[in-house]
Amino acid sequence: MSTLLTSLWHGYRDTSLILRVSIALVLGVVVGLVGGPAVAEWLAPLGELLMRLLKFIILPIVLFTLMSGVNQGASGSLGRIGRKVFLYYLATSALAIAVGLAVATLLSPGEGMSLQGAGSVSVPDNPGILSVVLGIVPNNIVAAFAEQDLLGIIFIALVFGLAVSKMRQSESQAELGERLYGLSEALNTATLRVMDGILHVVPAGVFAIVANTVADQGLATLLSLGDMVVVLYLALGAQLLVYLGLLKGFGVPARAFFREARTPMATAFATQSSAGTLPLTLGAANRLGLPRSLYGFSLPLGATLNMDGAAIRIAISAVFAANVMGVPLDWASMLQIVVVGTLISVGTAGVPGAGIVMIATVFSQVGLPIEAVALLTAIDALVGMGCTALNVTGDLVGTAVIDRSERSRSPSLMASQAVKATDPAQHR
Repeated sequence: MSTLLTSLWHGYRDTSLILRVSIALVLGVVVGLVGGPAVAEWLAPLGELLMRLLKFIILPIVLFTLMSGVNQGASGSLGRIGRKVFLYYLATSALAIAVGLAVATLLSPGEGMSLQGAGSVSVPDNPGILSVVLGIVPNNIVAAFAEQDLLGIIFIALVFGLAVSKMRQSESQAELGERLYGLSEALNTATLRVMDGILHVVPAGVFAIVANTVADQGLATLLSLGDMVVVLYLALGAQLLVYLGLLKGFGVPARAFFREARTPMATAFATQSSAGTLPLTLGAANRLGLPRSLYGFSLPLGATLNMDGAAIRIAISAVFAANVMGVPLDWASMLQIVVVGTLISVGTAGVPGAGIVMIATVFSQVGLPIEAVALLTAIDALVGMGCTALNVTGDLVGTAVIDRSERSRSPSLMASQAVKATDPAQHR
């Protein structure tokens, strides 16, 4: 019996993670539809376990990855890379809204529907961009860790990483700085070993989460607002084509990219959490041969600020609500949605119910009925899955593109990282 169990475990362990996650996704849909809420409730603890484990590892993996990364790159390049990251996130968010508006205008979701019985929805206050910027600097280091404030943790890691870097360059403190750097490297390695163990739980957790989501939503909800869901996923597909164009334009091999990106994409789809998927996204960036000094900064920041999927959701929802009212959007309103939606997608980052805040804020700016938000909450989980997967994809694409732009400045760096990316040991 023990031999059989050992053989089964080895077979499970040696199967590629993406295959295990893909099977879990399909089985989750089947079990959710057939078993219903009773079975899904029984499986729920598995999903909760996965989310707890992923949240458990977020803090050390972001902290130690970024601290080590800062000490591996030139400190002078950090400002230039930071500007590129922010510009990429703003540009792709605006482009995502434009793509969503174009697809939704062409396909017109919501025509012939009514707001009767839509109910009401409680919308949290929009904190605004200024509050988000000020919130980057935490009042209390312990509180930032306890609340898993990603922006605060990024700030702490950058500050202490730069401090260690300066110590290593100092004649009087070089030895102490090297000890601290060695400690951060050791802790980062230990964190990755823990992450390897957590990966074995991912398929079971994905299976439980998908089963629970499908059982809760059911076919009735999907069919009642099916056109909205279909249009949104078509727009997400169009944005993926934009990403493909970016990858091709910067010379990033798309096949190799998606081979590594598909696991965090599938996990984000199931969990609906960019932050929860962050450990897997960081692992994918490492296997792609991207520099830690870049992805240690861009991916945690993207998980908090970059919301291309949510931006598309804003656009589709606006066109949907306008069609329900029977008053199609004009060009001026569309332009306003692009500008306001781009800013709102940053200003509401990390806020509970952020999707509702973004949609409701944009609706109020362009004169659309807030009551339509309540109608859209019925398919929140269904659209959230695809939007989160696109968010994670956009973060990785941006990191790969910015890396290629940086490497073009240094041909020797490009050659060394190309060797690393093709090393079989990187893909185990």
